[in-house]
Amino acid sequence: MTTTSQRVTAWTPQEGISSAVELFTRTFGTDPAGVWASPGRVNLIGDHVDYNGGLCLPIALPHQTYVALSPAEDGRIRIVSDFEGVEVWEGRIEDIAPGGVEGWVAYAAGPAWVLREDGLDVGGFDAAITSCVPVGAGLSSSAAVECSMALGLAELAGRPFSGDDADRARLAALCTRAENLVAGAPTGGLDQAASLRAGDAHALLLDCADGAAHQVKLPFDEQGHAILAIDTHASHQLGDGQYADRRASCEEAASLLGVGSLREVADTTSVVDLDAVLDGLPEGTLRSRTRHVLTEIWRVQEFVTALEAGDIATAGRLMVESHASLRDDFEVSVAELDTVVEAAMAAGASGARMTGGGFGGSVVVVAPERQVAAIAEGVRELARRRGLPEPQVHQVRASAAGGRLR
Repeated sequence: MTTTSQRVTAWTPQEGISSAVELFTRTFGTDPAGVWASPGRVNLIGDHVDYNGGLCLPIALPHQTYVALSPAEDGRIRIVSDFEGVEVWEGRIEDIAPGGVEGWVAYAAGPAWVLREDGLDVGGFDAAITSCVPVGAGLSSSAAVECSMALGLAELAGRPFSGDDADRARLAALCTRAENLVAGAPTGGLDQAASLRAGDAHALLLDCADGAAHQVKLPFDEQGHAILAIDTHASHQLGDGQYADRRASCEEAASLLGVGSLREVADTTSVVDLDAVLDGLPEGTLRSRTRHVLTEIWRVQEFVTALEAGDIATAGRLMVESHASLRDDFEVSVAELDTVVEAAMAAGASGARMTGGGFGGSVVVVAPERQVAAIAEGVRELARRRGLPEPQVHQVRASAAGGRLR
């Protein structure tokens, strides 16, 4: 989505419920049947490997999107949102299909189409969407909308998705399909999995080859470390062709190497074999893209081992190496992201890296609690000196997945 939002502080669940219900009642004149919510995410490490069958390690944010919903007769749909400049959208359930809707409506209504395709009797509905997930910050505001809508629409259709992980994994896959086909964004499944499958105080080790997930306990609190999500205010969009170009390069490289995905190469080789693998590709872009994917998958594995050992120093080093790889080999960083990483490390962070699809968005930082204030001032000061937008610093924690709240 390309709308902007100034909201940055996570609401309490009651604040979110009240916001969604108030918008619903004011717009439609009745009380909603229920309220559902699902969070945004920060990926600690493992970007641009989800669509390569790789490994990712996201956490769910305390920032959530809230959806108040009620069924409507005759297939009529009305959707209102508090996104800036958005008015009530009206249509019919038959309008929701690939190529049938665009913009923010594609993300909000896309789950209705994919659930119908999956056999659910989704009919018309009224929906009011409110959110405290920063939009355009690379924190997965789009997936938060999709997942909260999918949770509510599925339950209204008589198919509530339980807390069982296999059940949630299926819904996450459906939301990913909606984003790919209805919204036209060729993303992998990382964002939706984090929003629907993450655990409180844990990171989600997601295997994108088979969808398996493992909860990884984070050692940061007990060692006096904080997680920061720093919004650079550099515009973040995935539908402008850059993301699709990177994905196509990876698919071409896999084809030339004779495998179904680059994950297969990562599983059968190691860093000592890297040069030999790359020699099988033409010099230039395909080699650099492949080098990032393989080394990033290996870094995720090392990062998890470091977390389980409580070795924050090693985890931080891997984060910095990941950022360098995304910047130099995958070419998805921008000056705003590089500046925040540089300033955060200079101010005492243990690790910092861009997070998400890139081309703007946010940086994730792991740092001692005592350094948070210095890091916040450091990133703002360096951005000012370089004539860049002032970054916004949010201290966050690993939170729980989405669900019904009322």
